[in-house]
Amino acid sequence: MAQSSSPPFVRIGTRGSPLALWQAHETQKRLAAAHGVPLDAIAITIIKTSGDIIQDRPLSEVGGKGLFTKEIEQALFDETVDLAVHSAKDMETALPDGLVLTACLPREDVRDAFICKKVRTLAELPAGAVVGTASLRRGAMVKRLRPDITVVSIRGNVDTRIRKVESGEVDATLLALAGLKRLGLADHATSLFDPEQFLPAVGQGAVAIECRENDTRTRELLAAIDDGVTRTALTAERAFLGALDGSCRTPIAGHATLSGDRLFLRGLIVKTDGSVAHETSREGAAADAAALGADAGRELKVRGGPDFFAA
Repeated sequence: MAQSSSPPFVRIGTRGSPLALWQAHETQKRLAAAHGVPLDAIAITIIKTSGDIIQDRPLSEVGGKGLFTKEIEQALFDETVDLAVHSAKDMETALPDGLVLTACLPREDVRDAFICKKVRTLAELPAGAVVGTASLRRGAMVKRLRPDITVVSIRGNVDTRIRKVESGEVDATLLALAGLKRLGLADHATSLFDPEQFLPAVGQGAVAIECRENDTRTRELLAAIDDGVTRTALTAERAFLGALDGSCRTPIAGHATLSGDRLFLRGLIVKTDGSVAHETSREGAAADAAALGADAGRELKVRGGPDFFAA
């Protein structure tokens, strides 16, 4: 079939993992519907990131979550793509100068899922069981609830981590329910954690779209698909993270919800071994999302002290 010689209506940059491609195609569909253009007029460019290439070490050892975004952000600067689609929790706390988080898709379920072939819940695992996770937050919170459990680092796509449980390499793992649902794998969840007890990662379940700050056309196109509730919640959560200088090297959890024009935020910091945790909350006008988040982050930074996140 001959391809059209017309330039793309807009160009999306994304990682090539199954979940990243789901996010890119969902963005493509929403943009096509909002602007009355065919799907194939919106180009999707797959970009391999350092985080995809480096699979043998924890992210905290090799540069943090920016490893999943920096090559895609470079493509934005190079103007080979117009927008980048990310899992919000993979984005660096501070974006590079000249790039902005412009839009969010509607948020999925924020809960963490427990995946195990042997027992139904984390509480039922025997002492000494091995839980594998790529997330310092999940590892620290598991240790907080079950200090008798061994936590090991495992990397890879959702399918890969599920296989490590099924093969017996680890006894259990924890994954975001949002990703499982988007990939049609929710039936692999043995049980779900109550967010009140197991606070999610900042941005969990949210798809964030980034573009060049000076690209007025793309920003206007994205405004048509932006979910304002998700973006307001994410604004509070990312401001909380920013006040803590948070990255993949620090176990931090944060979740904001909206009810009308009111925003409620909970935030948590945990020592890597789960031995100490500090929690706070804020409630206020949704219009003050960034200020509420930053204030909560500053409080926990003071309560934790300068050495809280030291190894």
